[in-house]
Amino acid sequence: MQATAFTFDPDTRAGSVLLDDGTPVPFDAAAFDAGGLRLLRPGQRVRIRTEGAGEARRVVFVTLQTFPDPADAS
Repeated sequence: MQATAFTFDPDTRAGSVLLDDGTPVPFDAAAFDAGGLRLLRPGQRVRIRTEGAGEARRVVFVTLQTFPDPADAS
């Protein structure tokens, strides 16, 4: 699933993302660390995995969204 980074605190490595429908979903340091990132800026497109539903939904993995290079398409 894709989202947009909304908030990020580099000291705690926690923050939140906005789903494409505008719903904010928080993430903790464990989710940030699972993605192998060192920094995240608000507005960056990210790829996430979530668990739970409704108010209990939380991000368990967050990493940068990368797009394939069209030159690699065969």
